[in-house]
Amino acid sequence: MKTIKQLQEKKNTATLLIHCPDKKGILATVTEFLNQNFGNIIYLDQHVDRQEKIFYMRVEWELDNFAIPTDKIGEYFETLIATPLQMKWRLYSSNVTPRMALFVSKMPHCLFDILARYTAGEWDVEIPLIISNHKTLKPVADSFGIDFHYFPITKENKIEQETAELELLKKHKINFVVLARYMQILSADFVQNYPNKVINIHHSFLPAFAGAKPYHAAHKRGVKIIGATSHYVTSDLDAGPIIEQNVTRCSHVDTVQNLIRKGRDLEKIVLSQAVYKHLQRKLLVYNNRTVVFN
Repeated sequence: MKTIKQLQEKKNTATLLIHCPDKKGILATVTEFLNQNFGNIIYLDQHVDRQEKIFYMRVEWELDNFAIPTDKIGEYFETLIATPLQMKWRLYSSNVTPRMALFVSKMPHCLFDILARYTAGEWDVEIPLIISNHKTLKPVADSFGIDFHYFPITKENKIEQETAELELLKKHKINFVVLARYMQILSADFVQNYPNKVINIHHSFLPAFAGAKPYHAAHKRGVKIIGATSHYVTSDLDAGPIIEQNVTRCSHVDTVQNLIRKGRDLEKIVLSQAVYKHLQRKLLVYNNRTVVFN
């Protein structure tokens, strides 16, 4: 499907995400490496966790006049900078468009929001396929011209179906997965194939109001704040590194239907913000926490 983003000119840049033991001179060392090789820095943000004594950094620079060939940058950086400073790092090129798969069930609000942003050109991403354990949202996928794959899940076939899903993701060279209100728990084996690359969204009532009707239970208790949380998926259910959160007020005048509407509005916004930050390479995970760069 042709999208507006395909008509937009992309910047030719590279982005480094770095973390390492903190010590004097790291910032100067990295920027000097870029400057000496004629890299024009267009973004730089850094943070020091003084308790853990860890240095975090995100830097983006233009590649047009950069002296090191793009396919050699990682090799040079590892040898000259990363190894001496005990750095963990990831390098991204703006010329490589991420490929995202969407997992859905029956609720369409997050799916519609993501596909609207995608077709409007807000995100530099490709969405080759949508996977679901129900057929309910196939017409939505069809209307956006995206392949829809149906994988019904039961206790008996879960391993077999996830294996087939993983093969499909590999075939389409998927970089990361977004659970757009996918009402199935992914196995640890599945998650291990995409570490810090599966983004989930859920309401903020957990663990106080678990179960099939959390908004009904919250309404009975007269809650005054509802919210949503987006996080990377780990083998610990709903306990992965948090990417984005938001809340909204409610009161005694709100019906259950009002709470559900407010909650779904938050879910789609919070999930889209999390996906956008992932696409912008502004997230760094360390010890089950995220550093979210500005």
